[in-house]
Amino acid sequence: MLAAIAAAVLFSFGGLLSAPFQFDDHAILADPAITSPSGWREVWRPSQTRPLTYFTFWLNHAVGGESPVGYHAVNLALHLASSALVWICLRRLIPGQAAAIAAFVFAVHPAQTEAVAYVFARSTLLCTLLCLASLLPWTRGSRWWAAAAFGAALLAKEECAAFPAFLLLLHWAGSRDRAERVPLAAMFAMAAAFAARVAFLAAVTPGSGAGQQSGFGATQYFLTQGFAILRYFQLLAIPVGFTVDPAIPLMADWRGVVSWAAILFAAFVASRSFRGPGAGFWFLAGMVLLMPTSSIFPAQDLAADRRLYLPMLGFAAFTGLIVRRTSFPILLAAGGAVLCMLSYARADVWKSELALWEDAMRWAPDKLRPRLQAARAADPGTGLRLLEDARNRAPGDPTVASELGRLHLANGRPSEALREFGRALALQPGDPLALNQRGVALFQLGLREPAIADFRHALDADACQFDARYNLRKAGIFTEVPEHCRWPESRVRLWQAP
Repeated sequence: MLAAIAAAVLFSFGGLLSAPFQFDDHAILADPAITSPSGWREVWRPSQTRPLTYFTFWLNHAVGGESPVGYHAVNLALHLASSALVWICLRRLIPGQAAAIAAFVFAVHPAQTEAVAYVFARSTLLCTLLCLASLLPWTRGSRWWAAAAFGAALLAKEECAAFPAFLLLLHWAGSRDRAERVPLAAMFAMAAAFAARVAFLAAVTPGSGAGQQSGFGATQYFLTQGFAILRYFQLLAIPVGFTVDPAIPLMADWRGVVSWAAILFAAFVASRSFRGPGAGFWFLAGMVLLMPTSSIFPAQDLAADRRLYLPMLGFAAFTGLIVRRTSFPILLAAGGAVLCMLSYARADVWKSELALWEDAMRWAPDKLRPRLQAARAADPGTGLRLLEDARNRAPGDPTVASELGRLHLANGRPSEALREFGRALALQPGDPLALNQRGVALFQLGLREPAIADFRHALDADACQFDARYNLRKAGIFTEVPEHCRWPESRVRLWQAP
């Protein structure tokens, strides 16, 4: 069985070894804690919420430098190991055939592609592997070893904080052994302490994209997650429509309430068959494991396919128990082959940044962000066409004008860039980013004093705007940085450089 799982994973995701870095993957190589020889100590600094994950990045860099092959190979190995552990753990909890089906679904479902393909999502892979490494001794009665493995999982990523709740469900549905209570309480205490620490760091770390910095209130985010979860269910049942930028509308109204009502009804139906770890139990387990990313703690992205990775443990077991008694076994093989082919196709999209955003445009044709990002990844001519199309779709959006200005700047056309930045400021007066960029265009045109005036106006609008302050410094004007400004470490180092 393990050989079959490995072969299916390598077929589905092996092509990712030739994939480039994407999105935040590039930030990994900009972190001196990862690229410096002493980084193996620095990644454990108190401000780092995922030190174990960053330690693996440091090891990657120490062994293979900046080549993406090694990073993708580690992600693939982690997924292989997790898939094997799913089978080893589940065959102790559910019938063997159901466990085999579940392990195969976990291994090759297209929903798993993003976590495997996206190097920065290694935190999700690693915390899941360690949660499974906790589940295995738990099923064997070694509860404190399970607690230790869960503690390591928290050092990989905070989203596994719901794992003790899953074990509590398993405790209630199983033997209810009193000896499990103290280790469970210890795991809940670890999860609560770590979640509080992460929430605090998210609140004080600029650009974290979480909590208050996400741009969403807790109620608004929670109601919208009802729709996001229903979309996840659709992707699990009909694995078509995966995208890096799904069209998730804000639903802080009756639509969010209706979505959650449907989810709660499904959970109620599942709870009716809760006795023993049956199908209903595993559906609830998947829901519990999904809650840290899809409930009340806001994140900048309203939905992301990789958030299904750990919850897939429950949903895959649910699937295995449902379909194991099919009267047509050939359908199982056919279904497995279809999943492999869909994952292969999805992994192929991750081999190009432009392909990723073009794919996102197909699934969300009315969203501007995919067009703007595709324009950045495309050649100048294609980028210009995409941005002009975006302007036709949203003539009043200042971001489109700013992106057109940025493209003209990058291609040595400051006069055209100046016109676009002026248009952006007419649509959104006082925008510090557009003011700074217009200043750059003016500087390239030799208009030093107007450029300096724009940089100063940008700082009047946002005293912590790094680019404007740095551009003033390059112009020979040194300014004092306000104490309340908190820049990412990479920018602090750039500012401190002679």
